[in-house]
Amino acid sequence: MGQLPHVPDVLSPRQVAETAASIASMQEPSGAVPWTTGEHVDIWNHVEAAMALLVGGEVEAAERAYDWVPTMQRPDGSWPMKIVGGQVDDDRGEVNMSAYLAVGVWHHWLVRHDVDFVRRLWPSVRAGLDWVVSQQQPFGGIGWTPSESFALLAGSSSIYQSLRAGVALADLLDDPQPGWELAGGRLGHAVRRHRDRFEDKSTYSMDWYYPVLGGAVRGPAALELLAPRWDDFVVPGLGIRCVDTNPWVTGAETCELVMALDAVGDHRRALGLLADMQHLRGDAGGYWTGWVYEGENPDVYWPVEHTTYTAAAVILAVDALGETYGHGTPGSGIMRGTSLAPHFAEIALECGCTPSHAR
Repeated sequence: MGQLPHVPDVLSPRQVAETAASIASMQEPSGAVPWTTGEHVDIWNHVEAAMALLVGGEVEAAERAYDWVPTMQRPDGSWPMKIVGGQVDDDRGEVNMSAYLAVGVWHHWLVRHDVDFVRRLWPSVRAGLDWVVSQQQPFGGIGWTPSESFALLAGSSSIYQSLRAGVALADLLDDPQPGWELAGGRLGHAVRRHRDRFEDKSTYSMDWYYPVLGGAVRGPAALELLAPRWDDFVVPGLGIRCVDTNPWVTGAETCELVMALDAVGDHRRALGLLADMQHLRGDAGGYWTGWVYEGENPDVYWPVEHTTYTAAAVILAVDALGETYGHGTPGSGIMRGTSLAPHFAEIALECGCTPSHAR
């Protein structure tokens, strides 16, 4: 690895390395990365951790994490929702988790340019995205699980990014996937034009910023989407709320908003939020999940644990902003989407709308 990502006056390369090491310290012998020691694993957060390990200098740990993922994939291409100690704890297939390996593998390609690694993981990426696309609903959203009738906006927004990463990988390996492009066009249209058809999770900050983070909404439309609820979620000096009704700021959501703002060029506010959330940094580079700042028991960390997904989001946010303020790796644009396949055309819509090219 070359120089590690950093943002001056926020996190140094040494501090980023400490945070990556804190993730690696919780990795299980199998390669799985749980939420925290003894907790469950889900594929989305596991892949995010692998991405952070890679750019944080823990290359061997990152690749062990990736090699574990296919071992838990099922014949239909999906992954179970929760895995504890190598055993399935919740066997529902979840679309967002089953799509995200594509983003991780493309990110690894950007950083390492190891085509053998891509070829090794490609069958799992392809099977996962085929299964995800099979869950698409007529209006364009992706059904959350086969046993639930609704689609989630945050999850579907993330899947939009995964499909663009998947098509980029398909182009790299000369294995075209036109079905993914068709599904991506319909999905992007749903995220831009039919957010009211997704399950109402509007109290959660992820539903607010994920259409931007996932890439379906960009440009002036992204800033217009973020503006109305800024004060509902952002707590100056602390970060952002996970839920708009609770006095609790969380590091992972704050860093995801940082990356969404970076993706639309709002670097000043992104930098401010990244600096604000550093009060969650703990010993040895780990990060507390969140901070309760008022109420019956204020000024406490909650839950009382360091989580790998929070640490991973910090590293990826530093890498993204490092492109502007310090140093970023070749994978720093993964959330900006500059290296992904082009945005998908809106064709074969089933919602009755006239196709649009607006994003």
